[in-house]
Parts: sequence; C-alpha cells; structure tokens
Amino acid sequence: MNFKSVASWLAASLISISAVFFAPSAMAEQKTITDVIGRAVKVDLPAKRVVLGFYFEDYMAVGGEKAYDSVVGISREAWEGWVPANWKMHLAHRPSLGDIADVGEVEAQTFSIEKVLSLNPDLVILADWQYQALGQDAHRLEEQGIPVVVVDYNAQTVERHVASTVLFGQLTGQDARGKEIADFYAGALKDIADRVAVSGKPKPKVYVEFGNKGPAEYSFTYGKNMWGAMSTAAGGDNIAAPFVEWWGAINPEQVLASKPDAIFISGRENNKSETALPMGEGVKADEAREKLKAFETRQGWNELPAVKNDALFGVYQGASRTISDFAMVQYIAKQLYPEQFTDVDPVANYLGYYKKYLPVVPEGTFAIAVKG
Repeated sequence: MNFKSVASWLAASLISISAVFFAPSAMAEQKTITDVIGRAVKVDLPAKRVVLGFYFEDYMAVGGEKAYDSVVGISREAWEGWVPANWKMHLAHRPSLGDIADVGEVEAQTFSIEKVLSLNPDLVILADWQYQALGQDAHRLEEQGIPVVVVDYNAQTVERHVASTVLFGQLTGQDARGKEIADFYAGALKDIADRVAVSGKPKPKVYVEFGNKGPAEYSFTYGKNMWGAMSTAAGGDNIAAPFVEWWGAINPEQVLASKPDAIFISGRENNKSETALPMGEGVKADEAREKLKAFETRQGWNELPAVKNDALFGVYQGASRTISDFAMVQYIAKQLYPEQFTDVDPVANYLGYYKKYLPVVPEGTFAIAVKG
C-alpha cells in the first residue's frame, strides 16, 4: 500500500470513527422552549432520559407509547397510589412501566432530589403545583444543569391545557401530534361554549364535591381550578367560587343557602371510606349509584332544588386535570343544558379518546345520574 493509499484509508477511518462517536450528539438539538409559567428553558431534544412528575397518560397520549422508552423516573405514588386501577391497566399492557425508578411523591414529602440526580436525567417535567411545592429543591436541579419544564392541566383552562399539550409534543419529538390533540381539546371546549351561549337560559347554580369522605362529612369543593373551572366551562354558576379560591371545604350551611340546581360528586376507585363514592375503572354502575344516592340523606339536602329534581350526579375524579377531561365538561354541560347536547354522548367520547390516542381503553363507570 503506497503513501497515498494509506492516507486515504486513514482519512476514511477517521470519518467513520467520527460518525460513531458524534452521531448521537448531532441528532440531539438544543432548543429554547417556554413552559406554562413563562420560563425560557434550554433543552436537548428529543430528550433521552426523562423524569416525569405527573400527567402520565397525557405524556403517553401525545408522545405515544414509545415515549416511555426514554422515561427513567416517575413519581409513582401519583399514578399507582392515586389511580391504582388505571395504573394496573397500563401495567398489564406494558409491564416495563413497573421497572421505571420511583422518585417519590411531592405531596407526601417523599420526592427525592438525590434520587432524581442519581438517574442522570437530561430533562425533568413537573406539574406547576409540584414545581411550586418543591421550591428551592427544584432550583437545585437547575443548578446541576438539569432543565426543568413546567406543565399544568390542574388549572383546567383551555390555554394551559393547550400549552401543556404542545409542550409534550415538543419534548417527545411529536410536535404534529401534540398540536393535533391541542386543537382537538380547544375545539371541544369551544363547541361546549357555543352550545351554551345559544341556550338563552340563566346559568344554573352548581356545587361540586370530592366524594372521598362519603355523605357523613363534607370534603373538598373547588373554586378556580379543577372541577370548579370545569363546571364554569360547562356553563354553570359555581356556588363555591366566592368562598374557595382553589380547593377546600365549604360551610355546609352555605351549600344549603346557595340552593344549587345541580350537584356533582366526584369519585375514584381507591377509597379509604366505605361510604365514599366509587367511580372509575372496574366500578359497577349499581354500586356507584347506591353510594351516590346516600348523599341525598345529608341534613337539609332534601330541600335543595338539585335533589328535588334528581339532578345529583357522579363523575370520575381521574378524568379531571387531563386532556380527556373535555368529556367530563361535556357531561356537566349536558346535565345543565340537556336540550343543547342531545347529540353528544360524553362517556362514548371519553372512551373514544382512549381508543384513538392511548394503547388501552378503560372499562367501568365514569359518569352517572342518581336516577337511571
């Protein structure tokens, strides 16, 4: 081999070696994105090692099931502990979810920054409430050079739902899918608002309560966010809004004095109280209706317009603070303005969303009236 041949061979080898060592870096592109609280964050995209704090199904709906190939840590209690039937449904379909490291849960004060750091993530995604609660600990991650992106479905505003969905699209490399789902959500809420606007009737008064404590004790109601915002988007006049800013208990006397036209009790699968309202995956309608009817026995409730007119309903707590909550807004709106929503089947739309955007479809009770 002459000198020229050797030089050519060496040059070709160097190019080949460069391709091996630098191809992954070339594929990653640093972008500056703006999260839902207005922070400019530099992120290498698509992210390869993600810690996900909340909104697990929404991340999957936008990024696709394959997006979880890059998730190295989750706040597992916020999924397995809060909606265990939902977790089991996904785990049965994708057992590798059980192998993802648990970084702890913010509300239980078990969230571990050290555990997050040990996973060497290139991106941490937190709900706004998680970011605010962590405070300085969240800043510690950023000081270590780990970008933190904040998303928010808890606010239950179209703006934040859309922004969060678009962000998930950017972070998972599924920009088009993120925009498609964001447009779908915005369109669904606009359709509700348009139907309510032409009804011409005064806004019905609405009371919403988390039914986790059963009829014997009043639990949380909602002001500006979650079910409070959802009932407002459905065209309701939320009686708790003047008294509860975000979420919290309301004086029972205030409920009686406000005389709500419709009452919605939200329920879930994993209740500590035997009298709590069960709703969701695996829950039978007869069981849910029986527990819902018991709320009518509360002192003074037999005089409320909602109870007199059988306008007492159960809704699924797990279908709030998520993209799929459009169907629960539809359900509330349909009960308040039945003549405007005769062609809308909220529960079918809820299940249809799963069929289109997620790899599993739940079976159970997600919305129910006290009278069948």
